[in-house]
Amino acid sequence: MKIAAVIAEYNPFHNGHFYQLNTIREKLGADRIIVVMSGNFTQRGIPAMIDKFDRCRMALENGADVVFELPVYYATGSAEYFAQGAVSLLDKLGVVDMLHFGSENGNLDTLLACANILANEPVTFKESINTFLKEGVSFPTAQAKALTKELLKHTLSATNQYDLQQTIALPNNTLGIEYIKAILQRKSSIQPMTLKREGNQYHELTITDEQFASANAIRSFLFNLTASNDLRELSDSTAADSSSNVYASIQNQLPKSVYNYFVDKTHQEFLFSDDFSTTLYYKLLTTLHSGNKLEEYYDVTEPIRDIITKNLTHFTTLSDFCLTCKSKNLTYNRIHRCLTHILLNLKQEQILEYKTNDYASYARLLGFTENGKDVLKRIKANSSIPVISKLSKAMKEQDNPYLLSSLRADMHASQLYYMMQGQKYAHIAKNEFSQEIIRLS
Repeated sequence: MKIAAVIAEYNPFHNGHFYQLNTIREKLGADRIIVVMSGNFTQRGIPAMIDKFDRCRMALENGADVVFELPVYYATGSAEYFAQGAVSLLDKLGVVDMLHFGSENGNLDTLLACANILANEPVTFKESINTFLKEGVSFPTAQAKALTKELLKHTLSATNQYDLQQTIALPNNTLGIEYIKAILQRKSSIQPMTLKREGNQYHELTITDEQFASANAIRSFLFNLTASNDLRELSDSTAADSSSNVYASIQNQLPKSVYNYFVDKTHQEFLFSDDFSTTLYYKLLTTLHSGNKLEEYYDVTEPIRDIITKNLTHFTTLSDFCLTCKSKNLTYNRIHRCLTHILLNLKQEQILEYKTNDYASYARLLGFTENGKDVLKRIKANSSIPVISKLSKAMKEQDNPYLLSSLRADMHASQLYYMMQGQKYAHIAKNEFSQEIIRLS
């Protein structure tokens, strides 16, 4: 049995994701597909628009066989920690043959060359990064420039330096490079495979006639729909076809089951960053006024602490605060991730301990299909980490302190997410302990 894996957020699941899973099965001959998916908070620090169990169901209905949750410390981390956490989890399952990911260039050789440099870190590469950082650029830009400089030593002089640098810095290429680097550093037998990204680019916010709009564009559409109160008016409407009219602009961008999810009024409980603004502001105030240090939080450096403290009096919403704090060498996404780490009480000390102890220490099962049962049997026979299907049982029986602290962080993040969802949509919050694993026959 050939088992492939995908690392994803599915925020939300769209045609590009459906295309990838079909390609893995039909063109690469995979018998089963495992997905490691972000939970209720994602890699840029933003809350998932749709909760993890609903996104798990979307994946299972459209090609995935088993879905595991990526622990929140990795799901909200930089590209490096995101990749290291996910790849370590997959490697420790002991059954994965290949890791498949989308990339902007679709050129595995270029990504492999970059990953080798990052994995081995030649002296000249590290010196170049420091040089570029001193010029005041952000770390991702400095790293892309340094990688370009190293690659050009081994390629034709006619290579366009600017194009190469831009290619490396593209978000899916960056993640792909980090996946391969993690595989190389672990000396894992997992084989990396890539697929050229089709349709709109990652940062594109416009919905077009193409069937591969970015998740970012779909989220933007739904955010604007929510902000305009169209969804509230829809909830009060008795017209049977009104919801399908509201979502008509994205119908061609989604698999049928996902589109039906949006049309179903009971599922229209989207969350966005600014829904957490008041909670974050309170957390920042209490942390600073209690004398605790913001730099104790994951990814928060002293310069970031100073920027947050300096601008706190101008806080209005989370997203606007990120814009206020961003600078030439601090990106919007970096600021957002740091604020989310503060919001979720994620500490720098913890992530360093997880890194020292080889990252992922468990695999939290979110759902599986009938075909996924044989994968789970194989995992049970080969995995070096426990598969957690019942939270209460894991909390009682597991004695690994790193497992327990990471699992508590996952639970805390999800419970905060569900509490905010309950407040926004006026119902009792879901309980993380009572959430049922998704089983599709």
